Amino acid sequence: MTRSFTSRSVDPAIIDSCVALALRAPSAGKSQGFHLLLLDGDDTSRYWNIALPAEKRDGFVFPGLLKAPHIALVLADTQAYLQRYSEPDKVHTGLGASTDAWVAPYWTIDASFSAMTFLLALEDAGLGALFFAHANEGDLRLEFNIPDSVQVLGTIAFGYADTDVRKGRSSSRATKDVASALHRSSW
Repeated sequence: MTRSFTSRSVDPAIIDSCVALALRAPSAGKSQGFHLLLLDGDDTSRYWNIALPAEKRDGFVFPGLLKAPHIALVLADTQAYLQRYSEPDKVHTGLGASTDAWVAPYWTIDASFSAMTFLLALEDAGLGALFFAHANEGDLRLEFNIPDSVQVLGTIAFGYADTDVRKGRSSSRATKDVASALHRSSW
């Protein structure tokens, strides 16, 4: 994950290509409830003024993050799943009735798959990116007209990585090896 960016904007065609790849991630019933709210230019300043107001920026350990030319809010549309599972070929499942009918929140799972695919596509395009938790969701919803029926999963800052990089505190932790993550036949 990149925590310091240059202010150089990314060609919109590259962004569109990365989003197109993200849309290829799995989606239950091809409900496709994944959305990105892309913010560039002055909109990134509007985002930061809400998520990390100026008075809280003194001592912020990743000041280069604030230079990211693009911010994407990762969104999951629950209504897309209820509508899809109310269609004739899926209505028999009963999953179109309400979100309570679902064993797992596939709108969240599928949007997470798409977000990960988007992050990998950005990396493959030679860009840096960082997924992080958003702050002040209520104010973000008001500022950017995000409907209540849409879940905000997090934020992705992306652009060209700055060479002046300060690693996160967790970066020195060892990565789990395959043997400790892969279980064969039983746990």
